[in-house]
Amino acid sequence: MSEHKPNIKSKELSVDLRDRIVLRHKSGEGYRKISAALNVPMSTMASIIHKWKKFETTRTLPRAGRPSKLSDQGRRAVTKNPMVTMSELQRSSVERGEPFRRTTISAAIHQSGLYGRVARRKPLLSKRHMAARLEFAKRHLKDSQTMRKKILWSDETKIELLGVNARRHVWRKPGTAHHQANTIPTVKHGGGSIMLWGCCSAAGTGRLVRIKGKMTAAMYRDILDENLLQSALDLRLGRRFIFQQDNDPKHTAKISKEWLQDNSVNVLEWPRFESD
Repeated sequence: MSEHKPNIKSKELSVDLRDRIVLRHKSGEGYRKISAALNVPMSTMASIIHKWKKFETTRTLPRAGRPSKLSDQGRRAVTKNPMVTMSELQRSSVERGEPFRRTTISAAIHQSGLYGRVARRKPLLSKRHMAARLEFAKRHLKDSQTMRKKILWSDETKIELLGVNARRHVWRKPGTAHHQANTIPTVKHGGGSIMLWGCCSAAGTGRLVRIKGKMTAAMYRDILDENLLQSALDLRLGRRFIFQQDNDPKHTAKISKEWLQDNSVNVLEWPRFESD
């Protein structure tokens, strides 16, 4: 005979028990196993996990209705500075003479549809760069799939070995990860790194080359000579493939252009998107 479980509502569960439910769920345990182990009805447990996924808290949220004063203050603070930390928000509430717990502040901000997320990193762009990107996208909006599949994309990149790569958190609404205010600008320089050149197409990746020392136009031409045509061949792009490179001075140098012309490589025009 199956054991009868009491009809426990989620609001009646202790914070500790709710946290244990979420912890077991995060460790990969199934609903039935958690329900049996903690003697909590499946429906109650599902409700707690759903709330945790949506609001990132197991605490009781403020009731629906007129937004609280704290919610208004939190919304104004994070709208003005999306990267304000929870510690700063809590300290601000203490300075106003209205000290609130971190969970209370978090729940109030969630009421406004804002959630703490790790800020994405994006290249630092000026308005001129943004306009150039938009114009380029519009110009190629109607390019056929066949044409796009023939493009061999290339670039150099630095892999940081030493340096500051600390994550920053940001308060934002779902779907706004790439809004400028919610991202961390990045630039293409730094110390303690190795430089790589690589290429890829819709069919896959081409050759990857480590660049030793400071790259010159002559080194770039040699990289093309030793790797570009072979990569296109390996990816079965055919002789009439389209080569993409940015406007780095080494790419647009006379010897680089001459090599591309001598080998009849069709180069995709490329506006200056960002500082190199």
